[in-house]
Amino acid sequence: MARRTVAPVREILPDAVYNSVVLEKFIRRMMLDGKKSISTKITYDALKIIGEKGQGEPLEVFLKAVENVKPVVEVKSRRVGGATYQVPVEVKESRREALAMRWIITAARARNGRSMSEKLSAELLDAIANTGSAFKKKEDTHRMAEANKAFSSHNR
Repeated sequence: MARRTVAPVREILPDAVYNSVVLEKFIRRMMLDGKKSISTKITYDALKIIGEKGQGEPLEVFLKAVENVKPVVEVKSRRVGGATYQVPVEVKESRREALAMRWIITAARARNGRSMSEKLSAELLDAIANTGSAFKKKEDTHRMAEANKAFSSHNR
């Protein structure tokens, strides 16, 4: 991690179909081994499945799902005099978005299902309903921060 200078934030162009920067970030984050075309196909297929299930506009469903999974607080380890405390800290917006996407992708990959696009669409629909593994991860993170509220004074 750079201490002196902050790394420049790269400008990301919106995706081709839905014209959304958030969706493009998601596609890039889901990519494995540099195979972006496969990641793109999986994501668009998942959004098509959501559209067919009649849950509303696919892009709106996707954005709402990501919004529902975004954490507000997380815990960071702080060493104070030999003891390690889990200190709750607020999460910056860019990290909130990144964590939410990572959790959705991880939860979708861990799911039992036929294809990745079906697993991803199911996870997104679960996130809309405030259920599923990704949403549970957010709840666990918040619960951990709540439990360690007493150590918030240890934050530097």
